[in-house]
Amino acid sequence: MTATLYHAWRALRVHQWAKNVLVLVPLILAHRWHDATALWQAALAFLAFGLAASSIYVANDIHDLEADRAHPRKRHRPFASGALPVRAGWVMAPALLAGAAALAALLPAKFSLALGGYVVIATLYSFWLKSVVLVDVVLLAALYTTRIVAGAMAIDVPVSFWLLAFSIFIFFSLAMVKRYSELHNLKQRNRTHAAGRGYITDDLASLSVMGVASGYIAVLVMALYINDPRVSMLYRTPGWLWVICPAILFWLSRVWLVTHRGEMNEDPVWFAVKDPYSYGVALVSAAGLWLAL
Repeated sequence: MTATLYHAWRALRVHQWAKNVLVLVPLILAHRWHDATALWQAALAFLAFGLAASSIYVANDIHDLEADRAHPRKRHRPFASGALPVRAGWVMAPALLAGAAALAALLPAKFSLALGGYVVIATLYSFWLKSVVLVDVVLLAALYTTRIVAGAMAIDVPVSFWLLAFSIFIFFSLAMVKRYSELHNLKQRNRTHAAGRGYITDDLASLSVMGVASGYIAVLVMALYINDPRVSMLYRTPGWLWVICPAILFWLSRVWLVTHRGEMNEDPVWFAVKDPYSYGVALVSAAGLWLAL
């Protein structure tokens, strides 16, 4: 029984909930971290996205059983390895989604729309579109950005053009990191095609160019935002926000350097969670934001 619960917990991929920190971004940028109601709403949004994401992960793992069993790392997942029966997954997936819907019902109705949009996009990606070249990375970027939009809807604040533009470009870059890393690992194993994907190892150079360019455009968007006259109404000393630009520039450059060296584990978010440099960049960026207030 204990072993089954352990494998069920692993199937939820709770470590991936780190991505849901993005729902807190509007709370921070709206300077509402002292608002207890907003904090509670953001916490509910975080949990709702976690349960919804885990539901999709479980359903996707069941759908991708054969491909995962052929993968050197994914074959150790609970369903692919046989540690957890498939029938358990068919119970877990709808139960998790129901839990997410119950939490969403406690928030403004438009949050439920955003969460529903996330589930639809994630389902389309997982079951049909992740094998379509370039469409897959656009959808991945959209999934990250949807978390930010949903976070704003949860606390009823508008989402700025600048935040949306920054999000799309930086998450497109990170989605490219994921694809590049997968292909690089394939090349190391003398394979040319990824199972269930539309890419080949000859695409590595193109993915790198597109991913690096998109990441640097995100930094440019940040720089242009700082020069927007309306920023002076939100921050007393907006000049301190410039600290964030070189910090992000360093982090993105390092992520791509590590990826080119073959040291990325196919998941840039999980890499960031374990990477001390990422925490340093986050600390520097937070300091710049705090000094700008």
